[in-house]
Amino acid sequence: MAAFQYRAIDADGRSLTGIVEADSARIARAQLRERGLFPLEVAASGSRKAGLGAAKKLRESELVLLTRQWAALLTSGLTVEQALSALGEQAERDAVRQVLAGVRSEILAGYSLRAALDRHATSFPTIYRASIAAGEKSGELAKVMNQLADYLERRDELRRKTLQALIYPAIVATVALLVVTGLLTYVVPQVVSVFQSSKQTLPWLTRALMGLSAFLRGWGWLLALAIAGGVAGFRYSLREDALRRRWDAWLLALPLVGRHLRALDTTRFASTLAILVGSGVPLLAALDAGRQVVTRLPLREAIGQAADRVREGMSLSRALGATRRFPPLLVHMIASGEATGQLDQMLERAARLQQGELETRTALLTSLLEPLLLLGMGGMVLVIVLAVMQPIIEMNTLLK
Repeated sequence: MAAFQYRAIDADGRSLTGIVEADSARIARAQLRERGLFPLEVAASGSRKAGLGAAKKLRESELVLLTRQWAALLTSGLTVEQALSALGEQAERDAVRQVLAGVRSEILAGYSLRAALDRHATSFPTIYRASIAAGEKSGELAKVMNQLADYLERRDELRRKTLQALIYPAIVATVALLVVTGLLTYVVPQVVSVFQSSKQTLPWLTRALMGLSAFLRGWGWLLALAIAGGVAGFRYSLREDALRRRWDAWLLALPLVGRHLRALDTTRFASTLAILVGSGVPLLAALDAGRQVVTRLPLREAIGQAADRVREGMSLSRALGATRRFPPLLVHMIASGEATGQLDQMLERAARLQQGELETRTALLTSLLEPLLLLGMGGMVLVIVLAVMQPIIEMNTLLK
C-alpha cells in the first residue's frame, strides 16, 4: 500500500489537500469519492509530476523534533516504515505529513531510506542523508539518529543565540534611522523656515542640513529605491564564484568579523565531520559532506585541497594545517585524534570548543555594537541640534 497526495473539492466547494493510502491511484480516487470529495489531482506522494509534496521543506525546529522522535521510535523496536507512519499521524503541519508520507511511500516501493530521503533533499540536508546511509549499513540507525538529533539541536541553539544577540542592535539601528529621517524631513524644515525669511547669513552647517533635508524630501524615495536595488544587485552578483570569492576573502580578513565567520564555519565543519566519521562514513566522503556545509568559498576550497592531499596519503591534520585556513586548535585536536584512534571524539570536542568560543565572541561583538550605535545616533542628533541652534545663538548675539 502506497501513500497518495490529493487535491479535491468537497460538497461546499472548498479546496482540500491531504494524503490517502491505497494500492493504486484509481483506488485512492474511489476512496475520496466515498468520502464525498471530488478529486482534482491524485499522485504518489513525493511525485514531482503532481507538485504537491516534492517542494515541501521542513523547518529547522521540525527537523530537530522529528529526528529525536524518530530515534526514540526506532530504539523501542519499531521498523522504519512503522515509525514513519506514527510520525505522520502526529505531525501538526500538513507539509510535514506530506514529506513523511513521501518517504514512507518510497520505502514501501522498495527503496532504501537514504534513497527515499534523496527524493526530499530540500528537507533533509547532506549530512543528514549521509549519516542515515552509514546507519543503515552499520545497523546502528537509531544510534546515528540520536547523534543527528544532538547535532541539529546544537546547530539550532547556536542560530537562535546569534539571532537573539542581534535583535537589540537591529532595533536600535532601525529606531535611529527613523528618528533621524523624521527630524530631517519634518522637524528641521519647519524650524529652519523661520530663518529663511530673514536676511541673516546662515551658518554653513545649517545650510548643509537644509540642503540635505530638501534632498530627502524631494528625492528620498529614489534614494531608497537605489539602495534597495544596489543591495539586490550585489546579492545577485555574488552568485558569480569569482566575485563571491573576493568578497568572502575580504570578510575573512577583517579583524573581528573575520574571526567570527571563520569560527562559525569551523564549528559547522567539525560537527559534520565528527558525526559522519563516528557513523562509519569514509573520511573522503565525510570531507565532501563537510565542505558542503561551509559557507565561505576560501574555506570550502581549502577543504577541497585538504581532501586531495588526504587522497594522496597525507594525514587529515597535516592536510588541513597546510591550507593555513583553519584554527590551530582544530588542527592539533585532529592530530591528537588520529594518534589515539579517537578522531570522532576529538572532532566533537573541537566543535564544542569552537561553539563556546563563537558564543563568547558573539556576546563581545554585540556588547561593542550597542554603545557604538547609541553613540552614532547621539552624534547625528547633536549635529542636527547644532545646525538649528547656531542661527538662534547668532540672532541673540546681534540683538545684544
